[in-house]
Amino acid sequence: MRLFDELKIKDMHLKNRIVLAPMCMVSAEEGMANDFHIIHYATRAMGQMGLIIVEATAVAENGMISNKDLGLWCDEQIKPLSWIVKRVKAFGGKVGIQLNHAGRRAKDKENMVSASSIAYGNFNKPKELTIPEIKEIVEAFKTSAKRAYIAGFDFLEIHAAHGYLINSFLSPLTNKRADIYGGSLENRSRLLYEIIEAIREEWPIEKPLGIRISYTDYHKDGLDVKDYIEILNNIKPNLVDVIDVSSGGILKEKVEEYPAYQLRGAKMLKTHTNYFIIAGGMINDAKLADDIIKLNDADLIYFGRLALKDPYFPLKFARDLKIEISWLRQYERAK
Repeated sequence: MRLFDELKIKDMHLKNRIVLAPMCMVSAEEGMANDFHIIHYATRAMGQMGLIIVEATAVAENGMISNKDLGLWCDEQIKPLSWIVKRVKAFGGKVGIQLNHAGRRAKDKENMVSASSIAYGNFNKPKELTIPEIKEIVEAFKTSAKRAYIAGFDFLEIHAAHGYLINSFLSPLTNKRADIYGGSLENRSRLLYEIIEAIREEWPIEKPLGIRISYTDYHKDGLDVKDYIEILNNIKPNLVDVIDVSSGGILKEKVEEYPAYQLRGAKMLKTHTNYFIIAGGMINDAKLADDIIKLNDADLIYFGRLALKDPYFPLKFARDLKIEISWLRQYERAK
């Protein structure tokens, strides 16, 4: 296997294993996609990225990371997102969307909610969610998944990383609840499991579903990859297909970054689970990315800042690896 090999995940056929990481563009108005988003995502498809994952998209208005986030909490937001889908597919890419609730890291500092009333850094203390409120959030993920399906997305990703709401339930650093959503690892995983099952009521089983995780909290009392192996292996069979591996975010502390700094988590999950694994984190070199796939340390590689700097980097990577890939006809003179 190599970086430019095709890959089929359920009904999604990827032309290569290069993934655009979901990154907030802070460019929406009232959660609505606009011309910027269409051009931004379509350009990465033109650059021959195999899978484009649209940024963290709020399932509820009080779950936005910023007031310029995309949203899928109402039907009016479907059509603008469908324009992104059409443009990405027109240029040969597959397109996914990430669903999120920001929890204690939300833009609405006065109405933040979380697993427990524990502040993120110097943010305001969030309100601890009641069980009925938790059920409402599960329903919000479900209805947002339905809207994503109507919009035509190929892939759906649940954001369970970076200290946002689901992550705050998973981590013992932020979940001090004494009910069925707190205490044991099984109980702390309950919200994630309920969201997965609710989404599958609207997201067809033949379409791939993924989860983005922070494989470590970078804290001795927090979660680490061994915990995620248990969490993920306890998901009911065939509901989830892909694990997108990131790290940190539960604490407001800077993490040391270096090439492939998150690969430890991806390799462990690849070895000890049966999911397709997306690795990433400062992987900016063609040979490094290709070697990760060759060694079966991951199935796909996501790219963030590199893709912002150069949406056509896959063309350069193919050249560096001496692999012939298709270019847009209009750009072939630049080969």
